[in-house]
Amino acid sequence: MPFENVNANINQTEQTMRKLTMLFVVCTLSLSGVYAGGYQVGLHGQKQIGMGLVGTSLSLDASSMFYNPGGLSFMKPSYSFAVGVSPIRSFTAFSKNEPSTYTAMTDNPLGTPFYFYGAAKITDRLSAGLAVNTPYGNSLSWGEEWDGRYLIQELSLRAIFFQPTVSYKVNDWLGIGAGFVYATGKFDLTKALPITGANGDGSVNLSGSTAEMGFNVGVMLKPIEKLSIGVDYRSKIMMEVSGADATFTVPASLSSNFPTNNKVTTTLPLPSNLDLGVSYDVTEKLMIAMSLNYVFWSVYDSLIFDFETNTPALPDSKNPRLYENKLIVRLGGEYTLNEKLAFRAGAYYDPSPVNENYFSPETPSLNNLGLTAGLSYKPIEKLSIDLSFLYITGMEAEKQYTPDNFGGTYKSSVYIPGFGLTYNF
Repeated sequence: MPFENVNANINQTEQTMRKLTMLFVVCTLSLSGVYAGGYQVGLHGQKQIGMGLVGTSLSLDASSMFYNPGGLSFMKPSYSFAVGVSPIRSFTAFSKNEPSTYTAMTDNPLGTPFYFYGAAKITDRLSAGLAVNTPYGNSLSWGEEWDGRYLIQELSLRAIFFQPTVSYKVNDWLGIGAGFVYATGKFDLTKALPITGANGDGSVNLSGSTAEMGFNVGVMLKPIEKLSIGVDYRSKIMMEVSGADATFTVPASLSSNFPTNNKVTTTLPLPSNLDLGVSYDVTEKLMIAMSLNYVFWSVYDSLIFDFETNTPALPDSKNPRLYENKLIVRLGGEYTLNEKLAFRAGAYYDPSPVNENYFSPETPSLNNLGLTAGLSYKPIEKLSIDLSFLYITGMEAEKQYTPDNFGGTYKSSVYIPGFGLTYNF
């Protein structure tokens, strides 16, 4: 719904209170996208990234702990270590619905998802290790003056997962594995309020941190020498943020409705994933692979806020989101030129889970097409230098955020080079 500017000296009428209540609902709704909206960060191994982020049926090295713990038991070296980083440079363009000619572009800071894996074969059948990675994260900046500033201005998120893992090779063709996940997260969000004072718009900053637990289980099958089949399930994690800071900058005449040092508690779901992958060695040099990743986004049907201090402008609230489950299709392959050099390529299609009535620019999730390439170079037998590049195009679409009657056409581009090292011995 549209909002009129509220003068700092105006009386606090019932109508104003209703507007401010709806305003804060809009403001806090954007927080939902921080953890559960938009895309999942799938940058957990440079080799897998180069093949369209395919990994469920592969047992390349210690990175199997994330993609499929069951594959870790097929690890060939006694010890495997992998580390990498994938800087993200992303842009989202917005143009308002006609007849307006307004346009805007994000100026996002550089994101730096990373991973570390370390694993060892305890016996010929039993392997164990530790995975540390960043499955969720986002850095976004639309600027202070853009037309959607009452929905979002700036956002920063970092979630880090720690996963100790064990894997057991039942026989020559079957491996099973499981990992315990300890997830930590921090967020910081800023947006404007349509409350005009001597210094312009008011503003709100929301920030908090949390830690929760989940699990990752997988099975790897090798029915014949050239064929691998993997199934993996990563559980949902309900990230309950208790006592997050809600800091308001508003005119003095309205400050009683926005208490100083107020707190808010909410639960933000990270959806579960069910992955199926198949890979096949066409020749000694060429391997092709496919994976289907089903994301249970429907767990995110509403968002509830419980404020420590309530006022007429800040009641507790329950807000619909109505995300839909989605299937991501991935294809990729690897060509080993010689003992030192291997090349990779892949692609995937990741449809947006966002309900068409609740598309918000804090995580502008469009239907995404990803194209990937990569290579590995071994300067010595035990060390691999792994490079990848991922380009994501968010397909242009007209979207609407109905509660605030804010809509327009969005299009996005993401550029992600990646660098990693793998050491096996």
